[in-house]
Amino acid sequence: IFTSEKSVHKRMKFVLAILSTVLTASAVGVKSASAFAFPHHHQPSGSKVAAHASLTSSSFNDTRYATFLSATEEGDTDAVLPEFSSLEEYMEYLSAASSLPKGFATGTASGKFIAKEAPALGPLPLKGTVIHLTEGATDSWAACFTSNKFPGAPIKVGRSRLEGGGPIQAIVVNNKVSNVCSGGDGVADSEMVCEALAEALNLEGGAKAVLPSSTGVIGWRLPAKELAEDVVPKAVENLQTKSALNAARDIMTTDRYPKLRSKTLSNGARLVGVAKGAGMIEPNMATMLCYLMTDATIEKASLQKMLSGAVDNSFNSISVDGDESTSDTTVLVASNQVPTDDKDAIEAEFNEALLEVMTGLAGDLVRNGEGTGHVMKVKIDGYPGTDKEARFLGRWIVNSPLFKCAVSGNDPNTGRLAGAIGSFMGKFNGNANLSDVTLTLGGRAICAEEKFILEGDEVEKELSNHMKDAQLGEVDEYPKHQKYVEIGVDFGEHSGDGSATVLGSDLTAEYVSVNADYRS
Repeated sequence: IFTSEKSVHKRMKFVLAILSTVLTASAVGVKSASAFAFPHHHQPSGSKVAAHASLTSSSFNDTRYATFLSATEEGDTDAVLPEFSSLEEYMEYLSAASSLPKGFATGTASGKFIAKEAPALGPLPLKGTVIHLTEGATDSWAACFTSNKFPGAPIKVGRSRLEGGGPIQAIVVNNKVSNVCSGGDGVADSEMVCEALAEALNLEGGAKAVLPSSTGVIGWRLPAKELAEDVVPKAVENLQTKSALNAARDIMTTDRYPKLRSKTLSNGARLVGVAKGAGMIEPNMATMLCYLMTDATIEKASLQKMLSGAVDNSFNSISVDGDESTSDTTVLVASNQVPTDDKDAIEAEFNEALLEVMTGLAGDLVRNGEGTGHVMKVKIDGYPGTDKEARFLGRWIVNSPLFKCAVSGNDPNTGRLAGAIGSFMGKFNGNANLSDVTLTLGGRAICAEEKFILEGDEVEKELSNHMKDAQLGEVDEYPKHQKYVEIGVDFGEHSGDGSATVLGSDLTAEYVSVNADYRS
């Protein structure tokens, strides 16, 4: 995002706080990470928090907070993250769970560019991220892309790579400019960046072994020259094999904090995923940007099948604002560095781990949504139709502007919930019988047999308190908790078999503020 004066002030305030922390630690003679050690209940599952892990300043002047690049050997994120009381605590937690799988390296770098479409804005910041398979190209990779009919040039290149069936050995990502419907030749620009990375890494497969991704402003030309000649070579110089946290941080745009999830399999293979996205999120076949890396030995056909299935139950089941991006990309890459004696067992275990990691990242995206103050969790049961149709109903509910605003204000205006459901059913399933529908909010029944159950101030207070308990700060720099505004829609045991769980964001003044000055 091209920051407003308001966000600049926030960043300055935050940087001063970080500097104060570092100086204080230095003053008391901190030799390692002991000053920033986790409370016991904040350690990642399997974590052996390393004595050498430390809080260090970022090498980039425009970085919002310090980086944590030292990671433990076996730490994983929990399926449900613990509560955090500070950004330092959250970043320390991610660091201890961010070890890269075998055969992967990540590097990032920053640069500047002047947008041809808006030169009056002057030099603007740009970041590039490289993911490199250090042991050679792999055929074991899968991807899902947006179904938006105005896809970005990197999507076109990615689809071509996927359809061609060839191996890949690197991924290059830039933020700030999405390379969508630009005035120049977007595909040629993407290929130019791929060629620069292939040359810098001396890839045998050339540019065809590189998968590009871009995110940011739509309609602007990709600063391909700046990326190819400056940012990408520096990112290659910065490649390291310890932690994925640098990639999680530097693919961000309007995100307030990085998102990373990890899981270690019983045979020692690791799966690590990073994702970005805060607005323009209602994915269809992917998320904004997500990269999943594993050293497990998995065949290409199995990877694609597992990825497509997991996408439906994770990224296709969230919405921040109902807008599907033109750049949605999810990529899963296996370096095949950890062999297995039991292919079927490991693939089954990997499939479960993949769903856990992707479901966690999907929730993180909504929680980190632009201006998000609450995350709604809508559970649909007994829908008279398919799971896909049930998922559409869930999205309809979380995308209702009136209901989103009610949730934002901790107002249990249950009539807006019923209105949204009735509107959807009237438009798309008009013959369904709703007489057995039961609605719940915070686990409490609020409507049954077409009648509300809301008598008394105590009920109103209970429902409002449930919303308040799930509230997040709209500009928080870290996720304080993993709570939801829990909404249930049960059509009754004889209505149908469709079911879905959908996550969505409320609608706040901060969301409007962020998107009103996105380019200015």
